[in-house]
Amino acid sequence: MIHIVDYGLGNIGAFLTLYKRQDIPAIAVSTAEQLAGADHILLPGVGSFDHAMELLNRSGMRETLDHLVLEKRVPVLGVCVGMQILGDASEEGTSSGLGWIPGHIRDLGGRGGAHQGLPLPHMGWNDIKATRYVPLLADLVDPRFYFLHSFYFDNQEVEDAAATAEYGTDFTCIVNRDNVWGVQFHPEKSHSFGMALLKNFASL
Repeated sequence: MIHIVDYGLGNIGAFLTLYKRQDIPAIAVSTAEQLAGADHILLPGVGSFDHAMELLNRSGMRETLDHLVLEKRVPVLGVCVGMQILGDASEEGTSSGLGWIPGHIRDLGGRGGAHQGLPLPHMGWNDIKATRYVPLLADLVDPRFYFLHSFYFDNQEVEDAAATAEYGTDFTCIVNRDNVWGVQFHPEKSHSFGMALLKNFASL
């Protein structure tokens, strides 16, 4: 059962629809009690880093999430801002992140995107390249996904980067440490590639 964390951000309905199409059980949860029995957790997010952390901390699910992910080692997938809050902090704000994967969220324009005349946010389809074996991408040939973001995950440890994309320069678009996964793109907007990735996550 996929437990989708509903803390006020993200395309909850789109994820539920995609899992329903594949006959994979999924529910939206908004309380610690509903989340407690999760064996897979999807953490969506849109908007700003600080706003996401404020809503998550106010949701009453933060302590349960930490327990499930860090102690019980339940697989978790952060999407877009849900990926960014997996890190320690962001240049976009002042709040602390979850700290599950060491790293800071950086302004994509600061890496050359804006300096090379490329518009921000980075929006649209883009190819990605795995830097090691990534079970989320199993059986995907030439994977490409839909992006919409102006910040990226600057992982502290090189081995935590699982895939990269290019926009002015290469940036990490999939992070992974143990049972914790994050994707900068939107699988729920990425048609067959996104459906395959979400199915692969359910199989972890």
